[in-house]
Amino acid sequence: MSASHEKAVSPFRQPKAVWAVAFACVISFMGIGLVDPILPALADDLHATPSQVSLLFTSYLVVTAVAMLGVGWVSSRIGAKKTLIAGLAIIVVFAALAGASGSIGGIVGFRAGWGLGNALFIATSLAVIVASASGGFGGAIILYETALGLGIAVGPLLGGELGSISWRWPFFGVAILMAIALIATLVMVKPLPTPTRKVPLSAPLKALRHRGLLTMGIMALLYNWGFFTMLGYAPYPMELNAHKLGLVFTAWGLLVAAFSVFFAPRLQARFGTAPVLYVNMAGLAAVMVVIAAGVDTPSAVIAAVIVSGAFIGINNTLTTQAVMLVSPVERPIASSAYGFVRFIGGGLAPYVAGKLADHFGLGVPFYVGAVAFLLAIVVLASGHKLLSPSSPEPVTDRPVIVAVGNTLDAAATVDAAALVARREGRSLEIVHVRETKVIEELAIEPEAEDEARAAVARHLDRLAGSGVAVTGRIIESVGDHAAAGRAVARHAAEVDAPLIAIGRSPRGTLAQFTDGSFTSALNHAASMPVVLVSAEGEPRALTPEAIAELRAG
Repeated sequence: MSASHEKAVSPFRQPKAVWAVAFACVISFMGIGLVDPILPALADDLHATPSQVSLLFTSYLVVTAVAMLGVGWVSSRIGAKKTLIAGLAIIVVFAALAGASGSIGGIVGFRAGWGLGNALFIATSLAVIVASASGGFGGAIILYETALGLGIAVGPLLGGELGSISWRWPFFGVAILMAIALIATLVMVKPLPTPTRKVPLSAPLKALRHRGLLTMGIMALLYNWGFFTMLGYAPYPMELNAHKLGLVFTAWGLLVAAFSVFFAPRLQARFGTAPVLYVNMAGLAAVMVVIAAGVDTPSAVIAAVIVSGAFIGINNTLTTQAVMLVSPVERPIASSAYGFVRFIGGGLAPYVAGKLADHFGLGVPFYVGAVAFLLAIVVLASGHKLLSPSSPEPVTDRPVIVAVGNTLDAAATVDAAALVARREGRSLEIVHVRETKVIEELAIEPEAEDEARAAVARHLDRLAGSGVAVTGRIIESVGDHAAAGRAVARHAAEVDAPLIAIGRSPRGTLAQFTDGSFTSALNHAASMPVVLVSAEGEPRALTPEAIAELRAG
């Protein structure tokens, strides 16, 4: 709905600048999975205990957490491209230094620097891809999701292959690949405008005063506690070499990517955000209990870790959606505040787990992780009402609703809908959905609020004096593109609209498959007729045949 003038073009027909940043995204998403297969080798070769090796996660994630508080301040002053380049350069330097280090203490310190670069990169990479893409917002999202899936899945595989040579090579591999991405970004990505509004350094911490954001942050902290306990300690009881560990975590990563991109939005649409999260957290707790009870049975641990990928993929997407639903502050500030709290949990968990393992046995940290997942359910339940839709406003009119975005045929769609409203003897309400797209643990708004208001205002100005009473409304949606369709259906029910008018979708079949179909979701969720309007013909009921036709073209 909110993508500016989208056309149904291939999402993979993009400028070189987009491919350069997408390549860097693949390497970045490899980050954690790349290290997992070499954890036992690091412990053996450097004569370190598992708790000492776990500090690789702690230093990386704690620094990432603290840096998240400042990325908005930095990017709002030097711009997204310079912030992205700074992040890439820091990752290159510290990944190389970690590979050259001769002690576990040195690697832990250099991983901390890597965490700083990671925070700068992840905060701006999606925004740079969207700003540079020629295939529309939908195309940029598909490309980013592809990079995410590749990175998560390939990271452990590459880490296992390189780690079978030496534990140093995964670090050197990241440094080399990120250096290539850095050069490509410097050369190919054009300068992007510096934001006009400067974000205060204190903004993320002030945002945590809001109960909803703090509640979701604490829930995510508990979730990350369990997650990084598993990620940091599960490799040891598997008793596998680096190559085989890489294969295990590749299978895990494939499930994370698939369930994050494809399954999470569909489960959320059918059952709601909170119910899915309740079941998901309970599932993760059960997985941790299986690992703890079977810590002396490598096959049980391997199977449980792989299965956990499905739960983790769902959780990463839906917790971010929930944060955006309850947050009363700007999306980037909410993301920074939420990232700070959740990464703190991820950073502290491996260290505490190591101490527990040293004193009480390897199974105890996993039982504690299971308790953390169950506590996350309790915290989420305390804010359950925050995720429930608010009560509808009193109905004063029953307007015909036309849902439009910034597409090339938007004016013709609105004009055709105005004719329908005139025939029905009703007013017309122009509804424009301003979307927040959630990908795994990142959220982005492709359209500024003033752009959305300007788009609606243009239609209102054109129809002034047309003989039809016209109003405009901007509504918000969080999730995939199908979520925008459900948002329109909910609003139409609240105002008791007699029908909803839409135009032809400008999005191709691939975009509708990966990001959800607005048309199908609207038609399924609406309690009133949905009609397809155009300047060329009479309004048509949105039948399954009409939906298939829209998808095809």
